[in-house]
Amino acid sequence: MRDLEESWRRCSERLRAELGEDVFTSWFGRMTIESVENGRAHFSVPTRFLKSWIESHYNDRILAAIEAEIGGVGSIVISVRSSSAAPTVQAAAPAKLVPGVAKPVDLARPGPTRTPAVAPVGAAPRVKSATGAQEETIVGSPLDRRLSFASFLVGRSNQLAFSAAQRVAEVKSGEPPAYSPLYVHAAVGLGKTHLLQAIAHAAAAQGRKVVYLTAERFMYGFVAALQAQTAIAYKEALRSIDLLIFDDAQFLQGKTIQTEFGHALNALLDSGRQVMVAADRPPADLESLEERVRSRLAGGLCVEMGALDEALRVKILEARIAAARLQSPHFEVSPAV
Repeated sequence: MRDLEESWRRCSERLRAELGEDVFTSWFGRMTIESVENGRAHFSVPTRFLKSWIESHYNDRILAAIEAEIGGVGSIVISVRSSSAAPTVQAAAPAKLVPGVAKPVDLARPGPTRTPAVAPVGAAPRVKSATGAQEETIVGSPLDRRLSFASFLVGRSNQLAFSAAQRVAEVKSGEPPAYSPLYVHAAVGLGKTHLLQAIAHAAAAQGRKVVYLTAERFMYGFVAALQAQTAIAYKEALRSIDLLIFDDAQFLQGKTIQTEFGHALNALLDSGRQVMVAADRPPADLESLEERVRSRLAGGLCVEMGALDEALRVKILEARIAAARLQSPHFEVSPAV
């Protein structure tokens, strides 16, 4: 077995050189060779999504690499490793979408808030604590209905993140996640929040109980729950959702807040729920978080959204010009621009 693992290590280095570090890490970092039997090389991966994507996009490359290294291999077989995660718990009475309104949940108790520029997506579902002693309403950060998959422009730099995000959104309520967590990192202004909100809209339309939260909203909600002595109900409500979408993880501050985020993350992942997290840096660089939390975030599919290439920048400009013309038909841009 050691000889086989060493052969696969050399194949991996070849693939890494051909595909680049980011692509290799995203798709092959958790791929394991199991055996070579009867001219077939058997591999395992942790999720169905990885299996499907690798088979569709990299089957020939892997076969060529393993054939060159070992010889006598005519095909590869990829299987999904068994998971110890508990089955997905069906969320009770998910809120229905209301036309023109948005759906997620907020971890702060009701109180005076300023009216957002864009309405949140739907009425907030109420979830009781396991003891039934108190009820905690979860209402997520406001969603912008304009930030959908339809309005997200795709190029080489964000194709991988877009494909993974669509797969997350396609899963129906009650089904196990394709993979979890999905971690997306990119510099400011490259479309992370647009992608996350697009997932929230699409997943809510599937009847799933979705929470989209920024780090700031999470911190505010937890502190408010502590002050109102409803922290237990708050945590139980958060852990009962189908999909947590967490934005700006780099802004999590305070040991207690970070610890509670880690507990919530573990509870959701261990119960087979879907989690998506975004930040401006890779998990390993979130130095304020404990090592075990960073390790858990890096344990799923980690994708970087790179700088916009020229073709994508042109597409974005053209889309904005088209939108401006809808508002003002006489709007023109000089050809010199």
